[in-house]
Amino acid sequence: MKVIGYLRVSTSQQEYGIEAQRRTIEAQAELRGWTVEWIEDAGRSGKDINRPGISSALDQLKRGEAEALVVSKLDRLSRSLADFARLLETASKQGWGVVAIDLGIDTTTPTGELVANIMASVSRWERQMIGLRTREGLAVAKANGVRLGSPVLMDPAVEERIVAERAAGRTLAAIAAGLNDDQTVVSGRGGRFYPSTIRGVLGRLQNG
Repeated sequence: MKVIGYLRVSTSQQEYGIEAQRRTIEAQAELRGWTVEWIEDAGRSGKDINRPGISSALDQLKRGEAEALVVSKLDRLSRSLADFARLLETASKQGWGVVAIDLGIDTTTPTGELVANIMASVSRWERQMIGLRTREGLAVAKANGVRLGSPVLMDPAVEERIVAERAAGRTLAAIAAGLNDDQTVVSGRGGRFYPSTIRGVLGRLQNG
């Protein structure tokens, strides 16, 4: 079986990380008789799957030029469970497999496909719960007199997210980290979020 061995590191200098992933996949390939075509994304974030290497791999898989996409660890493919769930749906529709060696996910086998489907179901549930908590948080914030929206440069949607997450019980540091992970900009001038930034937004909205 021909598979695509996908390798990713966050910075182009992490050569050891790339080689460690390659050795893990090579060991499985030897056991299972795979022929591996290698595709790399060096210096690419795992926050989503919008990467040149993944795009190339998906094109080949769609054309039937390989039978599975293999990664040594799931986070090499994506840190987003929602992205992974969507990838599984695409693989199922197009007839190719997904293998994440660290978690024992292998949709080319019945057991591996079961594990993958459970993960996809958990992801859908998680998205629904996040939406529910956000709506509930906004309702609580409005009931407490918090003015949503912004007369300044920050995107009102970002402010609403901050208010909702705080109302749902998240810490200032966790809210800031989540916004930074999603590469959300503080204002039109860019910048990063810090706990003090979140505190300032909440205070301004409360007092505005």
